[in-house]
Amino acid sequence: MLTETKLDTISAIRNRRAIRSYGPERLEKHVVEELIDAAIQAPTAVHREPWAFAVIQNRERLRKYSDEAKALLLAQQQATSFFEGHEPQALAVLSDPEFNIFYDAGTLIVIGCTAGGPFVEADCWLAAENLMLAATAKGYGTCCIGFAVGILNTPDVKRELGIPEAGAAVAPIIVGVPKGPLPAGVRKPPVILSWLS
Repeated sequence: MLTETKLDTISAIRNRRAIRSYGPERLEKHVVEELIDAAIQAPTAVHREPWAFAVIQNRERLRKYSDEAKALLLAQQQATSFFEGHEPQALAVLSDPEFNIFYDAGTLIVIGCTAGGPFVEADCWLAAENLMLAATAKGYGTCCIGFAVGILNTPDVKRELGIPEAGAAVAPIIVGVPKGPLPAGVRKPPVILSWLS
């Protein structure tokens, strides 16, 4: 059972990690609702609040989406060329039939939109950051799954998730109880291009 933690904002920011190993626990509905409520407190351009959410807690469906996402990525020349040149280990894991892009997490929260607009994606990513920080503050792990974006935006999957044709899945975030200790977080120093006073 997860013991809820309470972190101040800076601690939550510094402790948030991309977690890639999860225990079998399933998030309760009220926890998912709390995380979504935190997400919608994000800043939003011209107060549009364009975000919409799809929650998937069916492990078989997540596994199916994982397998379809891997096949889709491996079939895309642009993606495989990028991985060959910059992330060769990504090709290896995508080719592994046992690899689950959702790392066996029991909950995927897809932050998306029902229609486009000039700031919609930025708003969705701001909501995603709020959700991840709230999860960290509560002791849960999260990871943004970029590998899933393509499959989540196919017409069939969009229909399954209730995303209208004019909408899109933007930020797929897995959430769960981390298995084992959290990895160390190391960041490069910031690159400050200018400081005009």
